[in-house]
Amino acid sequence: MHYSKRAHHENDPAYKGLHVNEGVDSAPSVNPYRRKNAKRKNYNSSEYFEGIVSGDIAILSQAVTLVESSLPEHQLIAQEVIEKCLPFSGKSIRLGITGVPGAGKSTFIEALGMHLVRSGRKLAVLAIDPSSERSKGSILGDKTRMEELSVAKTAFIRPSPTAGSLGGVARKTRESIILCEAAGFDTIFVETVGVGQSETSVHSMVDFFLLIQLAGAGDELQGIKRGIMEMADGIAINKCDGSNIDKARVAKSQYQNALQLFPQHESGWSPEAITCSSIDLNGITEVWNMVERYVDFVKLNHFFDTKRNAQSKYWMYETIDSQLKANFYQNPKIQKLLFENEQKVISNELSSFIAANKMLDKYFSGMKDIQ
Repeated sequence: MHYSKRAHHENDPAYKGLHVNEGVDSAPSVNPYRRKNAKRKNYNSSEYFEGIVSGDIAILSQAVTLVESSLPEHQLIAQEVIEKCLPFSGKSIRLGITGVPGAGKSTFIEALGMHLVRSGRKLAVLAIDPSSERSKGSILGDKTRMEELSVAKTAFIRPSPTAGSLGGVARKTRESIILCEAAGFDTIFVETVGVGQSETSVHSMVDFFLLIQLAGAGDELQGIKRGIMEMADGIAINKCDGSNIDKARVAKSQYQNALQLFPQHESGWSPEAITCSSIDLNGITEVWNMVERYVDFVKLNHFFDTKRNAQSKYWMYETIDSQLKANFYQNPKIQKLLFENEQKVISNELSSFIAANKMLDKYFSGMKDIQ
């Protein structure tokens, strides 16, 4: 499309001294080199399985997408893939990482991750990104914050939006762990969005639970819940560099003293506090050494297998709970009854608790008009 001189009134003879040149052709709105109608290939469960165990990252990514999908047809294939991969899983070290916002979790993960891949390990990072409760949108910025690790050949980073799931942690992360282990990743990081309910879920799917803390941001022990401190198998005081070194050392002493006040872990392990710097890389090796000492310790006293068995049982019940909830709310007849009872609650005809119990009674009684 050309812009004509006559299209500009400034070129009218009445406007002396003014002149507008012709415009240039508009750039195409679509990249001409882009393949038209390029679609991602759909695989069956056997093809997914073969691709995953052979280490095909593209197929692994697509399989994780299936696991995260809520579409019934996707879930059917995903569960078949998980079942095939299950015998090839369980051979990794699973590390949960959490911490207050601003503690430098992503920078720490890149520093520790690069240390591991350089030493020959294969690392998968399942980073749970915060989703907006209003729009359900997610920043998904972990890959941009882990520039070096995201291009490492033996690393796989998968940011997943929480989409409002309990505590900000996608329940299906555990199933993604199985796929990553079947693909040959011997180290799995699970990063949470921050201190909150999500820690309980992450703690129930990892071997070692690491708490990242930041010194010099006020009273160190006031900014974190006691429950999370009790769950931690180790604490890393990050950003121990520059003018913050002395503050980090003081924080380390405070945390170490606080950890001694808690009841002993069921594993028999005594949690440690370590200072580190993700920028200077000081203490990063020491943090991983702590994780390896823990794994050796719990394997020796057989707590490692005991904990994993308990986690498998926990997630069986969690899956039952989520499926029952989904079945209840997705039933069209139930949805209609929910709306009717909702109006009665709003108009004070029924209390919230009575309305809920009536609905549940009708659901579990197996009413013929609901089925």
